[in-house]
Amino acid sequence: MLECKPADTPMDPINKIGQKEGKTPVDKGRYQRLVGRLIYLSHTRPDISFSVSTVSQFMNDPCEEHLNVVYRILKYLKMTPGKGLFFKKTFDKSIELYSDADWAGSVTDRRSTFEYCTFV
Repeated sequence: MLECKPADTPMDPINKIGQKEGKTPVDKGRYQRLVGRLIYLSHTRPDISFSVSTVSQFMNDPCEEHLNVVYRILKYLKMTPGKGLFFKKTFDKSIELYSDADWAGSVTDRRSTFEYCTFV
């Protein structure tokens, strides 16, 4: 991926990914490792959190389409190397929690999506 062309966005806003029958399966272990690393990275890169959340829904049965979306996230990260959150040492001990839900918003199975953000 070092010589890849960078992407402007982490995910294509027009094409929706979903569980499709008859697609080419990919190496499940490799896919899970890549997405796991992206989940870890999304703590300091909230701009990729929605895309990572979307691809993590297919960790049980990934196909080539899902892996291509993971590659697009990596291409986006290549384009934005200096962005992200920096956590500094502070003595403030407050905790704030925000949440949001999208009831039956999934295109594929009409399931709900729940997101949360915690500030410590």
